[in-house]
Amino acid sequence: MLTVPCFLHPFLSIRNFRLADIVTLGNGFCGAFSLFSSARYLLTTEQQYIWYALAYPVAGFFFDALDGKVARWRNESSMLGQELDSLADSISFGVAPAMAAYCLGLRTPTDTAILATFICAGIARLARFNATVALVPKDDSGKSKYFEGLPIPSSLLLCAIMAECVKRGQIEGPGGVGSGLPGGLVEPIRKYLGLEVHSASFLFLGWATLMISKTLRIPKL
Repeated sequence: MLTVPCFLHPFLSIRNFRLADIVTLGNGFCGAFSLFSSARYLLTTEQQYIWYALAYPVAGFFFDALDGKVARWRNESSMLGQELDSLADSISFGVAPAMAAYCLGLRTPTDTAILATFICAGIARLARFNATVALVPKDDSGKSKYFEGLPIPSSLLLCAIMAECVKRGQIEGPGGVGSGLPGGLVEPIRKYLGLEVHSASFLFLGWATLMISKTLRIPKL
């Protein structure tokens, strides 16, 4: 009988992956490449890389939408797939947009604290979804009737806003690139609290609040 060498044993878990899980990992790859593109932009200041960083989450969304269809087509839904989906989403729609925002100028200590809050809110939103999805009312096809709080892929709208800022040159890129973020620093906060925070950071803070809201219900299309 053929035996598998011991050094290959850790890779045997790949056999448990279904086709839908492989599609989900495509979302994770897109999120990772977005982060690498942001890092490359910081190193080189070449604008093409920040465009890549903002585009990869969009590509990740297509994988995110496709994996559910593949799972239903093959009737292969599983707890593993659900966890993979959440982990991939947290990278592509949480960490990646926050990193792009950091590259474009939200780099003060208060800005980064807000971006970290945005990421953690996204993670909490995904965890709550996994824990409560069975309790949300379903339609005749078995799909949930609504989202409780903003779904984390909605952060693609933030990517679109950042892309428009890049197009207009309204950024504070590395090496002094750009004419400055819209709204600049919030002067009253700097004057009275001694904290430097950009107006644009509050968009991420507001998004974080909406993601973890229990009263906001968005109908599923």
